[in-house]
Amino acid sequence: MSTKNHYIGRFAPSPSGPLHFGSLIAALGSYLQAKSQQGTWLVRMEDLDPPREMPGAADDILRTLEAYGLEWDGTVIYQSQRHDAYQAQIDAWLQSREAYYCQCTRKQIKLAGGYYPGTCRDLNHRAGNSAVRLKVNTPVTHFDDELHGRIEIPASLAQEDFIIHRRDGLFAYNLAVVLDDIAQGVTEVVRGADLIEPTGRQIGLYRQLAQPEVSYLHLPLAVTENGNKLSKQNHAPAIDKANPKPALIGALIFLGMAPPAELADASLEEILRWGTDNWHVGKLPKSTAITLAF
Repeated sequence: MSTKNHYIGRFAPSPSGPLHFGSLIAALGSYLQAKSQQGTWLVRMEDLDPPREMPGAADDILRTLEAYGLEWDGTVIYQSQRHDAYQAQIDAWLQSREAYYCQCTRKQIKLAGGYYPGTCRDLNHRAGNSAVRLKVNTPVTHFDDELHGRIEIPASLAQEDFIIHRRDGLFAYNLAVVLDDIAQGVTEVVRGADLIEPTGRQIGLYRQLAQPEVSYLHLPLAVTENGNKLSKQNHAPAIDKANPKPALIGALIFLGMAPPAELADASLEEILRWGTDNWHVGKLPKSTAITLAF
């Protein structure tokens, strides 16, 4: 799917509820970054965690994107349909001893100081009642973000062997997202600043897989007056599919742009064209979170 020098970006929501204003910021920012470079914008549904998912949310998210004029390229990929690919990579790492089974509990890790100390690395546990961890022999201690510059990663976090398959049988986000981005030819990841922390692990996965690394752009988060990010878990209100213009223009403003007043009477296509023509990463607020008064 990827072609040389062609930009490929993506928006990858989890179907745990309807899109809210924070989701719209991530969707719009990734869309404008792709379209301003005549690139491809993909949508992927990160439905890795069934207990947290809401029935019908995936379809509702897609209908909301359509209502806001955010038309994606290609076919929507669902992580729930890619389990074989994730398992094949885990099996390969287990066979090469780059990964291993771990039976440590969260309580044990907390008592050890909060970071997993490598307890099970050489114990040769079997699969039953175990998570799978990847050996981190070359920690990623920093990376460059297109907006925020050099991001330092705490040494204890960078050195930690991390889980790629959970004890409850679910695949870990870090593994799935990297394998999917590689498979889809993604060249840059544009997402919310709440995902800065796991970025080092994801870069480490690219290196372990001997794949070209992508670039990263972490957008500021919309937070409430009490400091909580807008999220489905915090019951953020869904954006209005019937009247998309106010939220769309509000998202442009949040992203550091100054849309002219006449855009309020423009079509969605015209609003998005204006956004694409006027998009520049240098206009983005460098703060990782911005408070919304509602």
